[in-house]
Amino acid sequence: MARKPRALVAGGIYHVTSRGNERQAIFRDDHDRVRFLERLAESASTHQVRVYLYCFMPNHVHLVVETPLANLDRFMGSLLTGYTVYFNHRHGRTGHLMQGRYGARMVEGNDYLLKLSRYVHLNPVQVQESRELPWKERLRLLRIYPWSSFREYAGRSAPVGWLETGPVLVMVAEGRKAGRAQAYARFVETGLAKTDEEFVRLMKEGGVAIGSDGFVENAKNLHVRKAAATLRREDVSFRQIRIRKSAAEVETAVREATGARWAQFGEYKAGRVVRGFTAWALQKHAGLTQRQIAERFGVGTGSAVSRMVDRALGSPETERWRKALESRFKG
Repeated sequence: MARKPRALVAGGIYHVTSRGNERQAIFRDDHDRVRFLERLAESASTHQVRVYLYCFMPNHVHLVVETPLANLDRFMGSLLTGYTVYFNHRHGRTGHLMQGRYGARMVEGNDYLLKLSRYVHLNPVQVQESRELPWKERLRLLRIYPWSSFREYAGRSAPVGWLETGPVLVMVAEGRKAGRAQAYARFVETGLAKTDEEFVRLMKEGGVAIGSDGFVENAKNLHVRKAAATLRREDVSFRQIRIRKSAAEVETAVREATGARWAQFGEYKAGRVVRGFTAWALQKHAGLTQRQIAERFGVGTGSAVSRMVDRALGSPETERWRKALESRFKG
């Protein structure tokens, strides 16, 4: 059966879920969770995706992301494929880790996004075994749960540097950041005592979007027409839209950033770092897939490009090149 079309929207916000195949655990220990978090940060940087929220449960994950480049598919492909390769290698297994296609629902901004953030952050204490605990114990578990973005939102952990907390925090309180964190923590924690039944019902209904009737109808039309450019954007002032650069423009910028090293591009060993960095730049700034880059570079597979990028970004000199490109393409 053919997959239903997915509207990929520049500036679109999505609630994304991915579950383990046959409900199996996708994390076996904290080392796995750390690696997934690292992969999330790497994929978000490469594909210029803004991560608003995350929550890792034993057999599934929740993410809320914005896609300025309308590239949710490439971002999630990079994230889940990379993690599956790691997981299978580490645990000596083969085959699919995740259950089918990831779920993605478009999210209307403002009140719906704020309520969704509470829903996602309360996940660890909404499972059956937690719901049966006394309120104070559930509150304690919520506050110490290390595998969601709630602790950073509530000001209880240091910022990771790549999580976009501002758009949600500003909806609960103005003023100093510390005051917004406290207000947000109260907003989420009150959800332990009083469930938002209407929003929970909305989440359980499924569908293509989370929002008002008009927003949901518009999202349905987008999925049918695949006309992402027509999405109403006035509902969320903080969305960002970025335009991809051409591959030629990116390669010119890389040539200037790498200077004399560019001459080594075609050399088998000496040019590995330059080629890997160029591949990373083409992914991030031109939106090319690993398969497209493999064809462009004349290498065998997309996975070879992935390894090339990983090796290059581990080199100290690429940090200076990255800063040069970010400065050039800023905005």
